[in-house]
Amino acid sequence: MQLTGIHHLTAVTANASGNHNFYTRVLGLRMVKKTVNQDDVSAYHLFYADREGSPGTDITFFDWPVDRERRGTHSITRTAFRIAGRASFDYWRARLQEHGVAAGDIVTRDGRLTLDFEDAEGQRLSFVDDGGAGSFAVWEKSPVPAEHQIRGLGPITMSVPDVSRTEAVVTQVLNMRKDRVYSGLGGARTHVFAMGEGGASAELHVAEEPGLPQARAGAGSVHHVAFRIPDDAYGAWAERLKTVRLPSSGPVDRFYFRSLYFREPNGILFEIATDGPGFHADEPMETMGEGLALPPFLEPRRAEIEAGLKPL
Repeated sequence: MQLTGIHHLTAVTANASGNHNFYTRVLGLRMVKKTVNQDDVSAYHLFYADREGSPGTDITFFDWPVDRERRGTHSITRTAFRIAGRASFDYWRARLQEHGVAAGDIVTRDGRLTLDFEDAEGQRLSFVDDGGAGSFAVWEKSPVPAEHQIRGLGPITMSVPDVSRTEAVVTQVLNMRKDRVYSGLGGARTHVFAMGEGGASAELHVAEEPGLPQARAGAGSVHHVAFRIPDDAYGAWAERLKTVRLPSSGPVDRFYFRSLYFREPNGILFEIATDGPGFHADEPMETMGEGLALPPFLEPRRAEIEAGLKPL
């Protein structure tokens, strides 16, 4: 049983319209699904990805009226996007400057070209060089040229005060393998855990930072990270979590994929998610994300739900 990589990452925004503008018009991603949080239908759940909403390419946001996060440990601290080659880094640094986005310098970190930046709410992001590995679906309506488009999610970085308990779960329960250790931001000793074939799309980076206060969730924070599994492995993973007596949500059908949720020992929420059925399950590929999509069990409440949502 192997996880195959990062499936998606879900974060928090308090400004849905500004969020939509940044991720589609500045970063050039496609909004592949405009729906609601299935556990809180007063909140949008917005999905941005490549043209097809391919697993491993989407960053998603819950829209909640909350204050800004308080940064600290016990949290996911940085989300990477994969791009390919030095020319793309030069393009993106210029594009971010053009749009007034705070960004650092292009540096080499953990052996890869990296460019750190933040959105307007302080969501911590990076571009990392994936060397052109793997494939993605070009979004022909993106304002970003095809050769420089975001290719999907890269490594996800989280901060914990003590890596040992997290390491036990990710290696012994999730079957990740410890690949290497490097000096991360601020000199934090950062442990890399790889999934499946490894590479930039299949790594979890765990920074050990015992001196930080505990984070408080809010706008700019990350809600959870999801790891990919094949559709036919779902039952086995549900049974595995049950067998090792790891408290979890049990099977949850999100309609676009099936999920299992649990918290690792430092309180960070993990999800295991199937690749399918996919975002085209209820919309044609050509028009995904253009209207409000609701899973079948919420469709009878459409009028009520639409009345409670702000226009994007």
